[in-house]
Amino acid sequence: MLRRPGNHKLIVGYDLGNEVSQISYYAEESGEVETVSAVAGEEVYGIPTVLCKRYGTNQWLYGREAVKAAQQEEGVLVENLVGMAVDGEPVRIDGETYDPVALLTLFLKRSFGLLASIGPMERIGALMFTCKAMDHELISTLEAALGGLRLRAKHLCFQSYEDSFYQYMVHQPEELRLHQVLLCWYDRDCIKVYRMRTNHRTTPKAVYMEQEEFAFPTMETMPEAEEARRERFERMDRAFLERMRAICDRQMISSVFLIGDGFYEEWMKESLRYLCFGRRVFLGSNLYSKGACLGMMERIRPSAVGKGMVLLGNDKLKTNVGMRVSRRGEESYCALLDAGINWYEASSEHEFYMQDANSFDLVLTPLTGQRARIARVTLDGLDYPVSRLHLKVTMPSEDRMEITVEDLGFGEFREASRKTWTEELPVYE
Repeated sequence: MLRRPGNHKLIVGYDLGNEVSQISYYAEESGEVETVSAVAGEEVYGIPTVLCKRYGTNQWLYGREAVKAAQQEEGVLVENLVGMAVDGEPVRIDGETYDPVALLTLFLKRSFGLLASIGPMERIGALMFTCKAMDHELISTLEAALGGLRLRAKHLCFQSYEDSFYQYMVHQPEELRLHQVLLCWYDRDCIKVYRMRTNHRTTPKAVYMEQEEFAFPTMETMPEAEEARRERFERMDRAFLERMRAICDRQMISSVFLIGDGFYEEWMKESLRYLCFGRRVFLGSNLYSKGACLGMMERIRPSAVGKGMVLLGNDKLKTNVGMRVSRRGEESYCALLDAGINWYEASSEHEFYMQDANSFDLVLTPLTGQRARIARVTLDGLDYPVSRLHLKVTMPSEDRMEITVEDLGFGEFREASRKTWTEELPVYE
């Protein structure tokens, strides 16, 4: 039983896929993370990320109803909602022009309605969105779309599928992640593999994530004839078995998670037999939304296990960034960015004084075991005896940081010039 947050608010994890979405939530009453079904009374978690506008009217459908209406030629099916919203170009539908962000807002509003049986939207206290990949542009788009919903959630965060997988595993029994863990995600015409491994000798335990992807037949093109279908399944089984052997042989793997609708077909006879030999194997579809929900719970109130681990994945800053400063005559370290945070959320602001100098040093300390290095920031034209400066550090990309410094003057002795210096520096050598 989780039972950590205690404010009777819902904590929601929203897996927003460009084709299918899912919603999971934590309610204190149950003490468990549950997933909303798109069909009442059934365990159907996938919500097609689509809208359908009925011809000649302003009536909009979403999800499965939208797909059904479009198949019956009752309206225009609107797909790629996330991609179009990020692009920002107006969309022409049934003779009218629409804002793609407003279309995404409409889909989110309708899909949040699935939580009505749990509670009103006002009860959502924290919301974590997870997508295949995250960056500044996607986050800005999602924030704009959510702005039209007037959510009262106190916490709003974002993380990638990789991070959601990690957060899900943090809350599983330790024996499932004692060695390496595999996640195989069947995404239409390809299978994406995440390999999670933990260095138990470090403090905190460093978790690394490797990714690979390979093409695989889509279920949408399966032949209808039974014999042809059986032959296709056998070829798929052999191909998947070959891939899994290449990944798993001579590796210590504790558990394997298979997610995606494609894995529900009964084609994995030999490959599943191989995977189950000495490993725990799980089949499901709602891992990302549950991982998003658990990730938000970690941010609100970190667990003891979560505090003892740090993910150094593709989205994570793998270097501590700080500077040496003098406090009350003694040298100390001022942390600017901590390793383990998502690069797209990295931001830090500080004020400091500088005397008889026009440059300062940043200390970059990798968590990968490499030697710490110094990055010097020079403020050309700053030639005052003493200056009060405002420093802001952000990351425009996963391997670069942007340093912005503003001159704030020096109290009554010198007015602020408001001159600014901006410089981009590589985070890694």
